[in-house]
Parts: sequence; C-alpha cells; structure tokens
Amino acid sequence: MLRVLAVDDEAPALGELLYLLRADPRIRSAEGATDATEALRRIGRALEAGPDGDEAVDVVFLDIHMAGLTGLDLARLLAGFARPPLIVFVTAHEGFAVHAFDLKAVDYVLKPVRRERLAEAVRRVSELAHASAAPAPPAASEHIPVELAGITRFVAVDDIVYVEAQGDYARLHTEEGSHLVRIPLSTLEERWADRGFVRIHRSHLVALARIDELRLDGGATSVRLGTTELAVSRRHARPLRDLLMRRAGG
Repeated sequence: MLRVLAVDDEAPALGELLYLLRADPRIRSAEGATDATEALRRIGRALEAGPDGDEAVDVVFLDIHMAGLTGLDLARLLAGFARPPLIVFVTAHEGFAVHAFDLKAVDYVLKPVRRERLAEAVRRVSELAHASAAPAPPAASEHIPVELAGITRFVAVDDIVYVEAQGDYARLHTEEGSHLVRIPLSTLEERWADRGFVRIHRSHLVALARIDELRLDGGATSVRLGTTELAVSRRHARPLRDLLMRRAGG
C-alpha cells in the first residue's frame, strides 16, 4: 500500500485531494503539505527514518503553481535523491505536461480532479512501486538534505570527507564545513557502504577515497584526510589496511 504526500498551497484543493486519496484502498496513508519547503522537510525526515519508517513517502502528488519553489522546482530537487519518491503532477494548467514528463513524472492530472482520473494515476503509481520493490543500484549522484537557520540545503554525498557520531545524530564533514543530521552513524554506514564509506572507529565513518595516509605509530593506527587525522580502532585497523592495499593494487 502506498504512502502519499500531497502538496498544494491552496487549502481547499489540498483538502479535496487528500479526501479522494484517503478513500482509495491502495493508499496506506496520505498527508498534506502547503508548500515545497514543508514537503522537503517531511521527505527529509522520511529519508532519515529509512524506507520502512512511518514517515516514508512512496509518491508525491504535486501542484505546479505555488509561491516560492514551484512544483517543477521541487521535482528537480527530488530527482537528485538516491531513491526519490514517484511524482504525479496535479495542476489546472495543461502547458507544463512536457516539462512534467521530462522530469519522469508518472502522471499528469488536471484540476478539477475527477475521482476516476485520480484512481488511474494511483493505479500507475502502484504498478511502478511494486515493480521497483527489489533493491535498486545506487544512483550516480546522491544528496542528503540538511537544515541551517530554517533553510534546507542539499549536500552531495560525494563531497563528504568523513562522518562523526554525535549520539543519535551524525555530523557530516565536507571541505567547506560541517552539518548535523538526525541520522545514526550505523544507518549511514549501511546506506553508504556501496559508495566507499568505511567504519574506522565507533565514532567515525570515512570516505575511502579521501584517505591520504595510513599511519602506524607504536601500535596505534590513524588515517589522514587532508589536514584531519582520525584514530582507527584496533578492531578496524586490519580490515582497513587490507582494504587500502587491495584498492592500491587494483
């Protein structure tokens, strides 16, 4: 069953859309957002929770004309995610259909929304969601949403040098600075294993390609990443050394 987020800055239109969606037996849950920024925050929380979390979003039913970020802007941002939700545009304007399908939208529903037409869109989404249930290969580029002073930014995973555990949070370190996200380090370790991130300590996850030196000093092991030096725990020292040797030999 599908978990839906509907986005429209007109309250009556949003309420009607949510009413129709919640009446469809294929919809597990349907929540609303009144602008693109609120939608990004909700989808960001869903990514932190993982694909099986209560806040996970399978599909976004998205208005195009909205104040601030438009529906097309939001769809472009979501396309940069590793596993973006499916998109269905719901709009009063026919002229954006080409742009919508350039963004790989599943469907394009015109307002006023008819129950039968919406049911057809849900059917298409449901078929695609079931077809893609198997694990997908990692995307060429993945971004993670971070918030700073009420502004949502998107940090490319390829720009992250290392990650530091801070309780139930993790601090992402890039060459430009750092960002705190509400994701446990263990979750990022599992999610980014195929992107070359390795655990070197209970407190640190590093990008293998960013390691400049492996240092051995009196039985202690550390790595240098640019100007940063991090300790490697005894448990991780041998696997890391072997991994770096295989990488150098390959």
